[in-house]
Amino acid sequence: MSDPEGGPLRLLIADPLLPDGIATLRAAAGLVVEDLSEGDREALLDALPGASALIVRSRTTVDAELMQAGESLRVIGRAGVGVDNIDIPSATRRGIAVLNAPAANTYSTAEMAFGLLLAAARRLPEADSTIRAGEWKRKELRGTQLSGKTIGVIGLGRIGAEVALRARAFGMRVVAHDPFVNLERAGDLGVELVDLETLLRMCDAITLHVPLSDENRGLIGREEIAAMRPGVILVNAARGGLVAEPALAEGLASGQLGAAGLDVYETEPLPADSPLRDAPHLVFSPHLGASTFEAQRQVSRQIAVAVRDALLENDYSGALNAPFEAEDRDGAGAIMELGRCLGRLLAGLDDAPPRRIEVGYGGPRDGVLGPLAASVAVGFLEMRVEPPLNVVNALSIAAERGLEIARVRTQAVGDYTNYVELCATSAPGDERIVGGALMGTRMEPRIVRVGVFRVDTVPRGTCLLIRNRDQPGVIGAVGTVLGAANANIAEYHLARRRGGGRSLGVVRIDGQLPPDILRDLVELDAVDEVQQISFD
Repeated sequence: MSDPEGGPLRLLIADPLLPDGIATLRAAAGLVVEDLSEGDREALLDALPGASALIVRSRTTVDAELMQAGESLRVIGRAGVGVDNIDIPSATRRGIAVLNAPAANTYSTAEMAFGLLLAAARRLPEADSTIRAGEWKRKELRGTQLSGKTIGVIGLGRIGAEVALRARAFGMRVVAHDPFVNLERAGDLGVELVDLETLLRMCDAITLHVPLSDENRGLIGREEIAAMRPGVILVNAARGGLVAEPALAEGLASGQLGAAGLDVYETEPLPADSPLRDAPHLVFSPHLGASTFEAQRQVSRQIAVAVRDALLENDYSGALNAPFEAEDRDGAGAIMELGRCLGRLLAGLDDAPPRRIEVGYGGPRDGVLGPLAASVAVGFLEMRVEPPLNVVNALSIAAERGLEIARVRTQAVGDYTNYVELCATSAPGDERIVGGALMGTRMEPRIVRVGVFRVDTVPRGTCLLIRNRDQPGVIGAVGTVLGAANANIAEYHLARRRGGGRSLGVVRIDGQLPPDILRDLVELDAVDEVQQISFD
């Protein structure tokens, strides 16, 4: 894929990226990579016009100003996990996919969190500094044994799960709070799920592993610290801002908190006047969680592949602002393409804008309705709205236009193991229905229903829907008109409910017909209506 002018796509790297990732991008045909990691924000603003993608780490803040300068941006890649330096709502409205590298630094960050816990529990920084000062304080630096203690893990995602496994290896009881984790997953990890209030009361150590959002900013404040068991050890290697730093300093000074370990801060670098600098029993680390060679190499490779595939293959399955869940990211492509084609077909059936499109899926895949609904919205809207339009912003654009896209899990129909049906409603009693299925081992999309008619056609190229009275000579007359117009017929499928009634002809042709040829078809005897639909 290239830019609208036919040239290669420009990709900007704003922050340092290891050579592995840069090499992956530069090896991709159709991409031109510009490394601006040594430049400043002004240089980036100057370079953004015409760029299709931007890769950043934590240094660059991608706000509305940057996105406005990058009017052609389709992808923003974050070489890391946290994306609080990217204005995701603005990106979504502009149809810009936001990608990250969620798994690349899992082990390194989990090890860092557990290292902070060990260092805080055994007071290792103080031990080191006293020896360097010529002292030998064995009695004064008595620490805490982890074996037999209870640790609370707030957030049981990839990193939290790895911390839980390490804690169990140290003989700790592990409890966790995560409203998005089920009992089966917790059981697999050997973890007991509890609510946050219970976790705060019962634990000897607490570690945070959740993203930063408006809802959980200051998740641990004065009230939460006061509710904790006296002497608890608190670790935050997730995101700065989850812990209210003045409250943390007060808790350490009062002894309510026995110790703490921090790798992340509200403001980085840590300001000189931060109350944390004078807090006792606090282990500092300058945001080193992912700072291992192994993690950074994986991060650079992962984000490079994700951005490359989004640009060149329209693969948005890794986008944080696209309607994908983890289990949907593999193998949903064929279903999404079927949804797009059905949306395009539905848009071509009638000019009356529907108020609601119900997207039904019957098949073995769970959770596929999100990306399917977005793909249907793309197909239905792409001839009606100005670009950019993709699975990132299609649902929000539909909502802005007053179009409800509902999702319904249904049973498979007939012999179809993956069946999709759309029902558009403009007014009570006014419904238009189309259906499609994936056929064979190659999962080929097929249109199998248009209204009351059962059909079987491949949604490719240009399709004519010809509604006519079922009588002899119609197919020949249609062929004559198309032949005179030099339109090659690739497929002609005729569907009817009963002889002598109404019929639907589905004709695939090479190329598109001009309006005058469409009028000639409509004027044929017995032909009532002709609609031309392009699936490309």
